[in-house]
Amino acid sequence: MKKVVMVFLSACLLVMLLSLSACAPQENGGGNGETDVKKVGIVQIVEHPSLNTIRESMIDELAVLGFVDGDNIAIDYQNAQDDQTNLKTICQKFVNHGYDLIIAIATPSAQAAAGETTEIPVLFSACTDPVGSGLVDNLEKPGKNVTGTSDAVSAEQIMELALRITPGIKKIGALYNSSETNSVSVINDLKEYAGRNGMTVIEATVTNTSEVQQAVQSLVGKVDAIFSPTDNTVASAMPVVAQVTRKAKIPVYVGADSMVQDGGLATYGVNYVTLGQETARMAADILNGKKAGDIPVRMITEFEVYLNLVTAEAIGVTIPGDVLDEAVEVFDK
Repeated sequence: MKKVVMVFLSACLLVMLLSLSACAPQENGGGNGETDVKKVGIVQIVEHPSLNTIRESMIDELAVLGFVDGDNIAIDYQNAQDDQTNLKTICQKFVNHGYDLIIAIATPSAQAAAGETTEIPVLFSACTDPVGSGLVDNLEKPGKNVTGTSDAVSAEQIMELALRITPGIKKIGALYNSSETNSVSVINDLKEYAGRNGMTVIEATVTNTSEVQQAVQSLVGKVDAIFSPTDNTVASAMPVVAQVTRKAKIPVYVGADSMVQDGGLATYGVNYVTLGQETARMAADILNGKKAGDIPVRMITEFEVYLNLVTAEAIGVTIPGDVLDEAVEVFDK
């Protein structure tokens, strides 16, 4: 009799355990207790300080906004190593795995991501000319599945700063990657400015970082100064640019703060921490259910002066006091 009772009690206990198991939240299943972890893919064309700053400040700001990597979002960061084939492969992976959001840092990354999906939201950051790059038709009403932040700089404002620091510039070298639409748009602005102000633009174009040194050297002896926009290829090779131009005593005016830190003389440009934070706010909106195409592209309108005093000393330039006073960051090491 005892044996029958024990078997009966064991059977009841097993039924209770199975019932509790069925009601418990499933880690990866459907059910009321499920934790909804969003998959976020971040693709970056190449690593250099400006783009890294965007990514890092964006992830930090997302956490402040309640989206923490490893908690309620899973971030997959991929660096394409400045290779278009890698970009395509990375974006295809994000799409094939059904990611909830793709964040594309720099114009080539955004173009690759937008080319792979019309369904998954694509949020770009540091795209100089979103319309000219074919990412959106309209800044206010992007439509489709793409929006983001722009780091557009003004060639005119940078050149006005250049003339305050090194007056008398007549020949300006334009150093950039001719396949980066973001760079081409700024160089076109530079040409318009030069035409209005009696300057001549001498171009030196590259397609990859291995060509940068030769391109810079081709400008030595031909120009009074060099201008490079927020160009990812040149930014990745700025130490090489600085080495050549310091020796030749040629001032280099650039589009990004990191390019000043890496040896350029000066810029009037974007704060990339701010850009990353703005991108994070847009990402939070999308993760909260807002459609990317309904969010206007955000243009950074506040620009700041960055200076490199080591470069200034190396090329024999004295920075005017009023320019020093305006600088938000001065690199002196």
